Amino acid sequence: MTVLAETRKESPPYQAYAAIMGVFVGGLGVAGVASRLLDRNPACQTPLDFAVLSAAAFKAARTLARDEVSSFLRDPFVEGEAHEGDEEPIESGDYRQAVGELVTCSRCVGTWAAAALATSQILTPRFGRLLTWSLASAGVNDFLQAGFVALTNKGND
Repeated sequence: MTVLAETRKESPPYQAYAAIMGVFVGGLGVAGVASRLLDRNPACQTPLDFAVLSAAAFKAARTLARDEVSSFLRDPFVEGEAHEGDEEPIESGDYRQAVGELVTCSRCVGTWAAAALATSQILTPRFGRLLTWSLASAGVNDFLQAGFVALTNKGND
């Protein structure tokens, strides 16, 4: 391997990061313009909406970044078996690495999920609320299930 190839492989894919950030910011800009054109008021959201959105973004992020059901989305961008949970982003130095880092990081993909859910609530309120409340309920269910398992394990000790 040449020195140039080694340097390229070791350096982070800054151009891909910039493109991903551009898509994110551009998407938010388009959503803002669309909400203005459709006369939607994003300021009508309540603290309850924020709490539900937070739980929904948590669940969406965990599903995208960790669950087997979404492993087919991660598979093109990771090394290892995506459905087994031991995947790592492909170190290719290009967009595949950047996307792999995004889709395997629940905090990172959670930002995108929150933006998409908030946008859906503003642009398509009925669908957005249905999706957000469904994901939030599933997120709360995850916590309840984990708490139940912890209590039963403690009770069995």
